[in-house]
Amino acid sequence: MARSFRRRERLAALSGIDMSPLIDLAFSLLIVFMITTPLLEQTIKVDLPVESAKPQTPPEELKMEHISIRGDGAVLWGDRQVDRETLQLLLAEAAVRPSEPVISLSADRSLQYQAVIDVIDLIQQAGLRKLNINTQAGSKK
Repeated sequence: MARSFRRRERLAALSGIDMSPLIDLAFSLLIVFMITTPLLEQTIKVDLPVESAKPQTPPEELKMEHISIRGDGAVLWGDRQVDRETLQLLLAEAAVRPSEPVISLSADRSLQYQAVIDVIDLIQQAGLRKLNINTQAGSKK
């Protein structure tokens, strides 16, 4: 006997909701939670070795050298004003130190870009690689 899938009345309402997609979703979520829950609780226990109680030497502190460029183009090493040749000598002396210093460069915002690039070029020529360019936090205009 063949089954007919046609409704007897075209305007008749469906009498039930198909639950199979909802059941499929529930089982899928159940499987996902069953797999992930043990992974969240799993920890690896490691018995770490014990070190002697000798005092640790603190890491070597970084030496900072400050270079400032004022708005009129004057270059300062720390708080003393230097010319280009003196700056080259000071940078060369800093480059041969056992621990390379960090050069902290501050430049006035009104300076031409080339004045700052000239000082950065001198720092690179001396072989110094640690450079910090200082900026001021604030809002954009």
